[in-house]
Amino acid sequence: MANIEIKDLIESGVHFGHLTRKWNPNMAPYVYTERKGIHIIDLYKTAAKMDEAGSALNKIAASGRKILFVATKKQAKDIVAEKAKSVNMPFITERWPGGMLTNFVTIRKAVKKMAYIDRMKKDGSFEALSKREKLQINRQRAKLEKNLGSIVDMTRLPGAILIVDIKREHIAVAEAQKLNIPIFAMVDTNSDPRPIDYVIPSNDDASKSIDKVLSYLIDGISEGLADRKKSKEKEAAPAAAKAPVKTAPAKAAPVKAAPAKEAVAKEVPAAEAVAKEDVAVKTAETKKEEK
Repeated sequence: MANIEIKDLIESGVHFGHLTRKWNPNMAPYVYTERKGIHIIDLYKTAAKMDEAGSALNKIAASGRKILFVATKKQAKDIVAEKAKSVNMPFITERWPGGMLTNFVTIRKAVKKMAYIDRMKKDGSFEALSKREKLQINRQRAKLEKNLGSIVDMTRLPGAILIVDIKREHIAVAEAQKLNIPIFAMVDTNSDPRPIDYVIPSNDDASKSIDKVLSYLIDGISEGLADRKKSKEKEAAPAAAKAPVKTAPAKAAPVKAAPAKEAVAKEVPAAEAVAKEDVAVKTAETKKEEK
């Protein structure tokens, strides 16, 4: 992973917290000072926490488990969707569906319903429906795609959850806590960091700040995925070497064909003629001797 430059964090506005009157006292360890009624976050602690979170996400990605990205606020949703797609991870950017984690079986049924509608359109059974039924099914498909289309490939609970603004996504935090799923989050000065496993103290309102922090975390995930790919290739190489090599079958020796009947037929009269000549010669000799 790339080194974290404090200068880059300052330029992205990662250090700006909320108004002092809106702060959460549990964020005191991460606050550096106060300027013009606004808390300033200690960026050295932010850099250390980013490094820690990046290493943890790297290991989770290398293990093959999915990381669920969650951000439904306007300034974060597009950035999160783009970053999650770049590493092929599931994400929620529209609305957190209640029971997304704690009632995952029901959510999977809704996702399968999308696949069922797609199959209907392919096999032609969709065309047999009335115009009104088609309209209702298309609306239902569009709604499911909007809310759950980004988690189609998530066939089991994620290995971790990455959140932007835990105050807004408090339901996601509660569900992850209940299932003991590790929580990574950008936490601003107005939030309570205690429920979070990997706190990244930072400005979670500015798009530049969100982009900067997530870019670093995505690098860690990408490296983890690359390491997993390399380890799979190494495991596959010895297996291929041990596989038995198929040898070509030996060519059978040519079988001498029996003489054709015509050739045998030609040889028989020739032998009879020779035998007759020998008999004629012998009779002639005997006659000479008698005279």
